[in-house]
Amino acid sequence: MPKIRKQKSSSSDSDSGPEDRNPPPASKKAKEDSTSNKANKNESAVKRGDGGDGTSSWTLEGMRQVRINEFRGRKMVDIREHYEKDGKVLPGKKGISLSASQWRKLLACADDVTRALEE
Repeated sequence: MPKIRKQKSSSSDSDSGPEDRNPPPASKKAKEDSTSNKANKNESAVKRGDGGDGTSSWTLEGMRQVRINEFRGRKMVDIREHYEKDGKVLPGKKGISLSASQWRKLLACADDVTRALEE
C-alpha cells in the first residue's frame, strides 16, 4: 500500500521572494553601446605596454588584455577582461590562463582557426 504524503503548508502568502534582491541589470543593448564606444576610442591594432608590475601586457580591444603572469613559479599567458576600480585596472573573472605548452598548441592551430573563420 503506497504511503500518503502530507503537504506542508507555507506560512507565506506571496511568491515574490526576498525584498532585498538587486535591481535587474541594465539592458544588454546599453552595455553593447558603451562597449562599442570604448572600442572605437582605442586603436584596433594590438598595443603593447608594461603590466605595471614588470610583466608585459598587450591590449587587444577595450579592456581585454593579454599578459604574461607567473603562477606558482610557472609562466602563464593570461587572456582576460579587465575593469577599472579606484583608478586602477584590475583583472576580471572572464578569461583564461594558458600554460606555455597550451599556448604553443593554440598557435599551432591558429592558421586552421583563421581559415575556418573566413569560410
